[in-house]
Amino acid sequence: MDAVTATCVVRELGRQPYEPVWRAMQRFTDARTDATGDELWLVEHDPVFTLGQAGKPEHVLAAGDIPVIHVDRGGQVTYHGPGQIVAYPLFDLKRLKVGVRDYVCRIEQAMIDTLAEWNIEAVRKDGAPGVYVAGAKIGALGIRVRRGCTFHGLAFNIAMDLEPFHRINPCGYQGLQVVSLADLGGPAGMDQVKPVLLRHMAEQFGLSLQHEAALPDLSEAA
Repeated sequence: MDAVTATCVVRELGRQPYEPVWRAMQRFTDARTDATGDELWLVEHDPVFTLGQAGKPEHVLAAGDIPVIHVDRGGQVTYHGPGQIVAYPLFDLKRLKVGVRDYVCRIEQAMIDTLAEWNIEAVRKDGAPGVYVAGAKIGALGIRVRRGCTFHGLAFNIAMDLEPFHRINPCGYQGLQVVSLADLGGPAGMDQVKPVLLRHMAEQFGLSLQHEAALPDLSEAA
């Protein structure tokens, strides 16, 4: 989309509980200055329901053995679990010269373009952020912008047990259907999808990606 303007560090965090990664994102965002480079974190979370800032508890129907965490992003309730790519763009929107609405559209487009690589037609919906295939949600968005810098991000269903979505009204919508890439004939391997998603994210934001080691202090972040 744009000419490459900046380097973005990519960190693959592996499988992690939710809260330490959330706290690390907060610390990174609070500590950054105008000189801080952008980062993009990829993670696969242990099973968890997260409820956004204005999230209504009644949208959690029956959490059962899965914890519910109230967090500081926009949106209602969603589920994170194994087999889902969660990507956290830690971007300075002022430096990228990208508005919040455009930021959301570009993230959605990166997922749409990724799905197109496997001939899966996906769309966005007015007033309901995320990415949908034949009416079923495959990619969710929940973001926070602080001092022009983003944290939280996207959740992209690759090959996961979708049963926990029946325990909630996904994103606050009763009866919303949810689907995974593998269910649509796409690959079930996270490592097949991650590079494609990263490439399209880089294209959308005009970034050159540089892979570095995961954060050393996640275990201390909670």
